[in-house]
Amino acid sequence: MVKVNTQIRMIAPAKINLFLHVLGKRADGYHDLLTWMQKIDLCDLVDLSITDTPLIECSCDDADLPTGKDNLVVRAAECFFRKSVILKGKGLKIHLEKVIPVAAGLGGGSSDAGAVLRGLNYLSGFEFSRELLLEMASSLGADVPFFTIEENSVIASGIGDEMYGVDSLCNYSFVLVNPGFSVSTKWVFENLSLTSEKNNSNIPRSQKRNATCLTIDEMHNDLEDVTAVKHPEIQAMKDSLLTQGASKVLMSGSGPTVFGIFPDKKGSLGADLQSVVAALCEQYGKKVYVVRVCTGASPSGKAPGFDPGIRRFDPCRPSH
Repeated sequence: MVKVNTQIRMIAPAKINLFLHVLGKRADGYHDLLTWMQKIDLCDLVDLSITDTPLIECSCDDADLPTGKDNLVVRAAECFFRKSVILKGKGLKIHLEKVIPVAAGLGGGSSDAGAVLRGLNYLSGFEFSRELLLEMASSLGADVPFFTIEENSVIASGIGDEMYGVDSLCNYSFVLVNPGFSVSTKWVFENLSLTSEKNNSNIPRSQKRNATCLTIDEMHNDLEDVTAVKHPEIQAMKDSLLTQGASKVLMSGSGPTVFGIFPDKKGSLGADLQSVVAALCEQYGKKVYVVRVCTGASPSGKAPGFDPGIRRFDPCRPSH
């Protein structure tokens, strides 16, 4: 008989897209993508507690977020319980502590869902293989598979479910600026125009050489033009980051979060970004974050005794 663990805290990291190419629309209505995704150390926390009552309950420290089936973590839990034999007859309490901005192009909801799948698999004694977890993840959304695996950086194709690992982009700090409004991914894709000429010209070198080590020269996002037409703040944020010395700037995912890349100086861990952050906070408020990429052991696993200091790098908030 498999012993069922009852509680776990999961770290759910955000991601940025260092490139995102839309290659065409599929017969099922989805789009074929080619994207370089990188986990970063801006994280939500997901607490899971197995119960003896066969109900799935969700709570969140952000009162604006739904806690029913409109929340992807509930659907992820339902998907796992439908297939689980070990947890049959059990229930689950989920509590989310949100740090990642919502509908921001950073994958926060997908990461939380991936954390639920991995956490439940741990609590059930690893009932399901990686392949079966990925099947569940793929049914929930294009970004969820990435947050269900241990790799921190991947090239993903198809609808995001075909992945191979690449090196994380180290030796940089990333400054993220979120303007405080959300963007519908569905709307962005509905307003995306595709041409064969555009697709052919935008296929990056990595697809041809199956690279395991990529550079910031690869950076591009096909969705940026769509979002920027409706929200001119996108270009304004990019211009502000460039003015502050960023080497490269890009919108992540379907937006609206924009990030700038700042190389480390003289081997130090991150550039001196205090003045950069101060200027950006004055323009855009508190949703300015300085982050690093996730490297080594994945931070998206279980987190007993987790130090919440790792979960955010938010220079606009006073320390306590």
